[in-house]
Amino acid sequence: MHPNSREEHGRAPYEDLYIYYLKGRLKQSDRVLKNNFIGNWEEADDSILFFSSSADRQIDRLLRGQPHLKYIDRYRMPYSQWLGEKFTAFEHGAFRIMPPWELAEDCVDSGADKLTITLDPGLVFGTGTHPTTHDCLEALELAAGSAPITTVLDLGTGTGLLALAAARLGSDRIVGIDLNYLAARTATRNVRLNGLEDRIVIVQGRAEDMIAYPADLLIANIHYDVMHRLIINRGFLAQKRFILSGLMRSEAKHVVDILQRYPVKILRQWTQDGIWHTIYGERQPDGFKNSRQPIKI
Repeated sequence: MHPNSREEHGRAPYEDLYIYYLKGRLKQSDRVLKNNFIGNWEEADDSILFFSSSADRQIDRLLRGQPHLKYIDRYRMPYSQWLGEKFTAFEHGAFRIMPPWELAEDCVDSGADKLTITLDPGLVFGTGTHPTTHDCLEALELAAGSAPITTVLDLGTGTGLLALAAARLGSDRIVGIDLNYLAARTATRNVRLNGLEDRIVIVQGRAEDMIAYPADLLIANIHYDVMHRLIINRGFLAQKRFILSGLMRSEAKHVVDILQRYPVKILRQWTQDGIWHTIYGERQPDGFKNSRQPIKI
């Protein structure tokens, strides 16, 4: 587990990223890599190291010192290309989402009637512009407007945006979970940037291990394979309401088929571009009582 060293509040985004793809997990990389090291994205047995300038010599030393690592490739690309966009302040519904490098007085004033969220995505995808994130924000507003939401469970929190949005809407106790360490680290930094440490806790871990934690609202904008494991777990019915997103058409249909077997009610569905689907629903009053036996699908 290796920290993202980019912690400075208000630092402008990187112009270019120097990316090194290695096979194998690093050991104590934060002790051997210099200040231009941004972070390490770990997937399975792969390590993808990001630097703000060329780091060929550092990588050579790292490979000599950790012979279990295998060099695969290196890339250079603009920061905006890695994110898939040039991230700048935008508004959606009740929210104004802005990067810390745009926290000028005029930017803040122009969104005075909005709930402002400061978001530094770092190397993590999830700036809020994806269609499923838009729909989750709308579902959050709908949920908060219909009944109090004290506790929230945000599975696959990414940058922490939806957890932050829940806090801005008044939720008091929020737990955000992400399996990826760099994502959990980034979300934790965003919680600090917004001064919400007393209301949001970020945990690195498996979503499936947290599904039984009861909450007023479950948010899961997550990969379908994980989503499927979540909703067939009996802990799913410990949640009073739920927002399920990140689903393509056939996946959403399968999720709806499963939900129809449960004591839950689908309150609204969103579809974007005929591709992306989001589901908002609630557990019926007797749902938890009837969930004592394992769910069979």
